Amino acid sequence: MKTPLLILSIISSVSFAYELHSNVQNYLNSLEKQAKQDNPNFSSFDYARGESIFTTKHIGKKGKLISCTSCHTTNLNQNGENISTGKLIEPLSPSTNPQRFTKVKEVKKWLRRNFRDVYKREGTAQEKGDVITYIINKK
Repeated sequence: MKTPLLILSIISSVSFAYELHSNVQNYLNSLEKQAKQDNPNFSSFDYARGESIFTTKHIGKKGKLISCTSCHTTNLNQNGENISTGKLIEPLSPSTNPQRFTKVKEVKKWLRRNFRDVYKREGTAQEKGDVITYIINKK
């Protein structure tokens, strides 16, 4: 009986500007469960932590200073551009680009790839959840 109440309280405490597709919401719920297992003090995903992860520059895998905003820009409602290939990146904001955050496989792929490019490692469950929370709530 505790689990449904915990899930209900978490869902009610997190306000999403964009309603996620149920399969992606399930993925976010699984990240939350993993984050809690990794850190018993974890309480919920955080917009500010996600913003910091997304905007802070690091020496990336190609040895250059990079952040997520290097390609996606700070305005997630606009197109970005891959700084290595010059390829157009459609808006990351699901409110502008309804195709974003509709397929779990794509979300996992791009989180894995982008964390490796910027941080040279796989992101933790908490980091991934924080970044998703930031992206879907950024205005």
